Amino acid sequence: MIAKSLRDNRRALAWWSAGICAFLAVYMSVYGSVRENPETYSGIAMDKFPGPLKDLMGGFQDFQTGAGYLQSVVYQLFVPMLFIVCATLLANRIIAQPEESGTLELVVTLPVDRRRLVVERWAALVLSLLAVACVTLAVAWAVSVAVDMGVAFDRIAAAHTGVFLVALLFGTVALTVGAATGRKMLASAVVGVWVVTGYLVVTIGRSVDAIAWLKWLSPFHYYAEGRPLYDGLPVGDYLVLLAATAVLALTAVLAFDRRDVGV
Repeated sequence: MIAKSLRDNRRALAWWSAGICAFLAVYMSVYGSVRENPETYSGIAMDKFPGPLKDLMGGFQDFQTGAGYLQSVVYQLFVPMLFIVCATLLANRIIAQPEESGTLELVVTLPVDRRRLVVERWAALVLSLLAVACVTLAVAWAVSVAVDMGVAFDRIAAAHTGVFLVALLFGTVALTVGAATGRKMLASAVVGVWVVTGYLVVTIGRSVDAIAWLKWLSPFHYYAEGRPLYDGLPVGDYLVLLAATAVLALTAVLAFDRRDVGV
């Protein structure tokens, strides 16, 4: 089941890997211009941006250093969002999309345990995202060396690990909703609402006391607060993401096992 899911995903994985690699190559290669034009990208220049925009982009702090540029331009928003969209689309292929197309009914009539079905397809999701993460990490590291960003490999790997984990969590959210309802649009909507709300809470919410406490419910808090590009792997925060993902995966297994899918 795992091998079949990986074969089914291979074309999508190739396109997603190529697209994210292209994004990394283009945006990281611009760093040379940023470093050579300090008057344009200095702290004073960054202060001209509206406060909410700066918050959304991580504050534009330390923009002229390699770590600061990577944090603001690559790992703060764009790459995590690309991974999350990829994870959501792949997760919808596990239960919700086959159920809506009518092919899942044929699968569950076979002598295959439902729990095993969900677990193995979720494992394929993990391996699929891991493959994209490894390929894009290699490109990110190669480009960082080429433009002399001065960021150690272990720091980039730590940030990329966070991207993988937060994407896997949201992918598992989509799987759980799909397993419970059989509706891919609902699964995507739940992920979208949580992503947008969670991101706003940990960015703009820093200056809004009324919602600041909600950061503990946002995966983005555990993804970025540890500052992996500066301080290395934030083990505690990443373990929280792993634990939440495991709970969601278990919920998906139990929800699908108990639900009637029309057979």
